[in-house]
Amino acid sequence: MSLISAKNIDFSHGGQRVLQGVSLSLEPGEIVTIVGPNGSGKSTMLRLLIGALKPQKGSVTRKPGLRVGYVPQKLYIDPTLPITVERFLNLPHRVAAKDAAAALETAGVPGVGQRQMSQLSGGQFQRVLLARAILGKPDVLMLDEATQGLDQPGSASFYRQIESVRRDLGCAVLMVSHELHVVMSASDRVICLNGHVCCEGTPEVVSVAPAYRELFGTGTGGALALYRHEHDHGHDHDHDHHHPKHEAAE
Repeated sequence: MSLISAKNIDFSHGGQRVLQGVSLSLEPGEIVTIVGPNGSGKSTMLRLLIGALKPQKGSVTRKPGLRVGYVPQKLYIDPTLPITVERFLNLPHRVAAKDAAAALETAGVPGVGQRQMSQLSGGQFQRVLLARAILGKPDVLMLDEATQGLDQPGSASFYRQIESVRRDLGCAVLMVSHELHVVMSASDRVICLNGHVCCEGTPEVVSVAPAYRELFGTGTGGALALYRHEHDHGHDHDHDHHHPKHEAAE
């Protein structure tokens, strides 16, 4: 069965319709990215799927016992607060040191346990949030604009880490983003949302869909840029592994 399924969701906030007739599902092990402009209802949809909000019409069904790991859009920690990464991972409940170390390893930041949270770079901070999300060995990893504030190389690196997490843990991944220029080529499906589902499919299919073009325009200003590695195309140069090129639908 689907891990999460939403059917004909309507949701209004402050008298304004945010979502109308939205249906989507997430299957075991797949990566789904929801894209759309600001105000399109992406974060609201994520909260409905998690169960933090209830739909005014329609239904959300979650697999019984579903474990969800959540990476927030941002998290503010007072820079004057002395808290190490290890201590942060132990809030609100203590975890075994080996489990914390394994989560940091999987998230791509091994050995930072004794660092102060305030001393981390933006990318390291997001990876620590990722480590915290995977401590519970989730069936589904949900990310809400998790690369906001990172530059394009930082975002691409973080998304590659998500691919590794999916491979290592076997979990499904559901991400939302308004960064149309940053969509993983590894996404199994991209869902274009603007209050309703405009179109969905592989990144390549969505990037040329008329509904997508109508909403976001054409050319590099509105195109889905697919991060690809040189070795995806049969090359094997070390520098290419760290500097993905952009392929934008024209």
